[in-house]
Amino acid sequence: MMDTASAENETAQLARSETAQPTEAARPSARRRWLALTAVVCGIAGGAYAAYWHQVLRFHESTDDAYVDGNVVQITPQISGTVVSIGADDTQFVTAGQPLVKLDPADARLALDETEARLAKTVRQVRTLFATSGQLAATVTIRERELARADEDLGRRQRLAASGAVSQEEVQHAIEAQRSAQAALAAAQKQYEANRALVDGTTVNNHPDVRDAATQVRDAYLTYARTVLPAPVSGFVAKRAVQVGQRVAPGTALMAVVPLDQVWIDANFREPQLASMRVGQRVELRSDLYGKAITYHGAVVGFGAGTGSAFALLPAQNATGNWIKIVQRLPVRIAIDAGELAAHPLQIGLSMKVTVDTRDRGGARLPQVARAAADSYTTSVFASADATATQRVREIIVANDAGGTSGAASIQPGNGTPADARGAGVAADARRAGPADARATGTEEQPAPAQPSRKRPALATR
Repeated sequence: MMDTASAENETAQLARSETAQPTEAARPSARRRWLALTAVVCGIAGGAYAAYWHQVLRFHESTDDAYVDGNVVQITPQISGTVVSIGADDTQFVTAGQPLVKLDPADARLALDETEARLAKTVRQVRTLFATSGQLAATVTIRERELARADEDLGRRQRLAASGAVSQEEVQHAIEAQRSAQAALAAAQKQYEANRALVDGTTVNNHPDVRDAATQVRDAYLTYARTVLPAPVSGFVAKRAVQVGQRVAPGTALMAVVPLDQVWIDANFREPQLASMRVGQRVELRSDLYGKAITYHGAVVGFGAGTGSAFALLPAQNATGNWIKIVQRLPVRIAIDAGELAAHPLQIGLSMKVTVDTRDRGGARLPQVARAAADSYTTSVFASADATATQRVREIIVANDAGGTSGAASIQPGNGTPADARGAGVAADARRAGPADARATGTEEQPAPAQPSRKRPALATR
């Protein structure tokens, strides 16, 4: 029995050894086939990647060192005052022109009332100057007539004295009367010229005294208007630091308004990545806020003037002995499509993934690009204050110029009548000076009053 079992075991081992010999012989050939297949697959993948790199990837520069940036409009007072009202708080949206902070207007209101009263008084004083000019012109005319009568009296007496009809004493009195009339005329002319020098070539509207008082009214009104601090632009309020009752000085930062429709991206690329970048190249952007689901599109609009370390608060001191070379990064500004930004808003400081397509490499690497006038940052919320101040000045002048002297002509000696009254049929004597109509517009300088042109008779002597 034992011999039989041993024989069967030997037979089974022999069969297994004969079966294993072909399997071990086939293993090297199968391994070679798998290695060859793997090499072919890797070669195809490498070739595909090389082709993709040559066609696409070599024209793309990417970085995740990019952040959203934008304008942070500071709200600062232009005058000193005490805060009495705050119209907005952090996270709230405000529109341009909406009042944000109000200061106590009491002092500014008093100053405005004072300057308005001073302007009204000045207008009336200037009106008095114009009226006095007319009065003095009439006085000149009277003195001229008195001199004319004195001349006639002297002439008659001199003729009668030749025949002995009148005494020499009477002739001498006539001479003295003529001299007195001449002196009175000269004094009247000088008074008229002195008063005319104060109003010559002007009207009430453009008289220097009125303009000075009007400037003070405008200044006081602007101070009064500046007690209200409006939002220069529409945006979200941030960094509010002001409190009710706080005493603020000009330039104190009270809060900020951030217009999130005007944000851009500052992407910090390494030096080797900048060689092929140009202004106008297309950019794809992804935000960590929205993930890969949202892709923004934009364009390169400019390059920073220096690296981040060059403009740091503490610039690197590369002249020291322990120097280590560090690859620098330069900020590149990227504009985002406005429609995509409106659909998916971004806040300042959010992280972005930026990929620039550098296929279009035309143009200079650092062009001198000027900002278009249409893209300039402007606000018109402060313009209304100046227009209102001008209108207020005009109303005060009109209200205190009831006589209408703001456009009236000066009165000329010899007629005693304003130039605008001559058309109304008022009788006037012959004028001895130039035309007065040009004085109404101030376009022609008024000539000085002319001396009477009549020939003086010879003065007799005792």
